[in-house]
Amino acid sequence: MKTRILALLCLLLAGAASAQTRKAVFIIVDGVPADMIERLHTPAIDEIAARGAYARAYTGGEVGGYSQTPTISAIGYTNLLTATWMNKHNVDGNSDLKPNYNYWTIFRIAKEQPKEFRTALYSSWTDNRTVLLGEGKPETGHLKIDFVCDGYELDTVRFPKREKDLQIFDIDEHVAREAARGIANDAPDLSWVYLWYTDDAGHFEGNGAFFDEYTLKADRQIGEIWEAVRYREEHFDEEWMVVVTTDHGRTENGYGHGGQSARERTTWVATNRPVNSHFHSPGLAITDIAPSICRFMGFDVPRDVLWEQDGMPFIGQVDIACMGSMPYDDDIILTWECLNPGAEVTVWGAADNLFRTGGKECWIELGRVPASDESFRVEGARMPDTGFFKFVLSTPSNHLNRWVRK
Repeated sequence: MKTRILALLCLLLAGAASAQTRKAVFIIVDGVPADMIERLHTPAIDEIAARGAYARAYTGGEVGGYSQTPTISAIGYTNLLTATWMNKHNVDGNSDLKPNYNYWTIFRIAKEQPKEFRTALYSSWTDNRTVLLGEGKPETGHLKIDFVCDGYELDTVRFPKREKDLQIFDIDEHVAREAARGIANDAPDLSWVYLWYTDDAGHFEGNGAFFDEYTLKADRQIGEIWEAVRYREEHFDEEWMVVVTTDHGRTENGYGHGGQSARERTTWVATNRPVNSHFHSPGLAITDIAPSICRFMGFDVPRDVLWEQDGMPFIGQVDIACMGSMPYDDDIILTWECLNPGAEVTVWGAADNLFRTGGKECWIELGRVPASDESFRVEGARMPDTGFFKFVLSTPSNHLNRWVRK
């Protein structure tokens, strides 16, 4: 008996010792609509997707609903970083930004883990770090990014202004090289790479050869980063998750964005990891990226933070998707799509929004039903008469949340 126990212990220890170190990098290519990626031959993005998957996604929240969100750059980055829409994170444009840091970014989640995770930001826009991530601010727990490559848009000596703002492309070239070098040499656990100029190309020329040219050049820059990831996987005991995406689409002529047209809302995601059925559904959103990276990395997200996230993982098991709500007399009917008939759904409700101001919600368990029921009727008498409710559907593999106003 002792011999068998010792042998089993040795096997368990050997398995733990052989587990690969997981690392993740996400790349935002600003303002490239899905139809461009699908029309052009983008070797790097195509190769990443060939290892995993590519799909269209959406941004902009729910049209006409409480989460409707402008399709603007800084808003899009924050949608991704916090896995929430503007009604929560409070970033409403590209200037005069006042994020609500109570909705944690994926970088804060990484830094709040018991284990130390090193983070990196390779970006042409300083506000990504100083404002959107809130580095060093008390409200973010004095978040610290370990490897920083940014601030170049302020360096007019090294990157003087050029026609059509091509100095931003020069900065992107430098950022991509530094990201590739940093990943190859330092291998941060979580990295964000931001490439800016594609958005400028659209603003200056709209749809056409110029926009195509600089989208393909951005793909080449992504190829440098992808090569560094493959180098790490080939020479070190590491397993990487790569996600490439955009923050918004564009208007029909390609010049603008910000509205709720189909092309402005349509984004895309490419990843090298195997995906679940949600990835290829119409519900795939930019807010799903951070939860997917958190799952891959094994991050433990505090329940109060997790239940505010509007996204759900597109890797691993998921049980339910597409939450909806409908008033019925004094009651509220909650609905969802069942992805795993064997799962159980626990329904939670709160009649306030204390989390928004740094408080903790008083969640009430309202009931449990099989996921296959695909609906739950909340009796009005069960909830305080505040006129505002938050609901969470929780399963063993994922959660969904929704606000309801009466």
